[in-house]
Amino acid sequence: MELASERTTRKPTVVIQPTKRLLQLDLAALWRYRELLYFMAWRDIIVRYKQTAIGASWAIVQPLISMIIFTLIFSKLAKIPSDGMPYPVFAFAGLLPWTYFSQALTRGANSVVASSNLITKIYFPRLLIPLASTAAPAVDFLFSFVVLLVLMAWYHIAPTWGLLALPLFLGLAFITAMATGLWLAPLNVKYRDVGYVIPFLSQVWMYGSPVVYPVSVIPEKWRLFYSLNPMAGVIEGFRWALFGKGSPHFMVIAISSSVILALLLGGIIYFRHSESTFADVI
Repeated sequence: MELASERTTRKPTVVIQPTKRLLQLDLAALWRYRELLYFMAWRDIIVRYKQTAIGASWAIVQPLISMIIFTLIFSKLAKIPSDGMPYPVFAFAGLLPWTYFSQALTRGANSVVASSNLITKIYFPRLLIPLASTAAPAVDFLFSFVVLLVLMAWYHIAPTWGLLALPLFLGLAFITAMATGLWLAPLNVKYRDVGYVIPFLSQVWMYGSPVVYPVSVIPEKWRLFYSLNPMAGVIEGFRWALFGKGSPHFMVIAISSSVILALLLGGIIYFRHSESTFADVI
């Protein structure tokens, strides 16, 4: 009777072992911890706006001021074309996905170091950390998107059916930030210099992307090389989905999307390979 009682009251044992396969997402574990993913993303949102004077308005002020500066410098002084669109709308439409990507990249790259207390105390799929940090800036994107709709109404620009493709390009921006963060987060654990390099990398990357200028100004002979920038296809497709004028540069979008997928697969492999040492190194 005592042996039977011990068997019925014995708790199940969970053995945690490092993965042996090169590419293993363990989607079942991610699904089991989906509530933790939600709370981690919600925590990042609350921390961002905690004890701020104007709260969520920061999500509007930042791209709005950048749009005004870019309009004065690149449109009024440099006379950069905007594919027949009013330059303020053109610039803001490029700043919207870029601002989301830049914030998601920064948070994703610093996410593992910022969550050191959790990593050293409890077990959960480490992939949730950059995933939550990358998803949190989507709230800022929604606030800024309302401003873009107001700008489009001010300039009498009606959205087209291409708007239905907008979530696709926003998803590509998310995957790009996630993939880059999966590379930079483990590097940031080992070398804290990475945290200082990220703002500089983001600034240089922006001017290498069609934020303040259209893809059409890139010479045809350099177009293939330019398409290796994953954000080039995202921003080009984002503008096309909003304005629907002409046809997008499908070659740029296709090549950029291929680079994004390759970057994501490599990032997952590198992150999963490095996560077993996070608690020791951090």
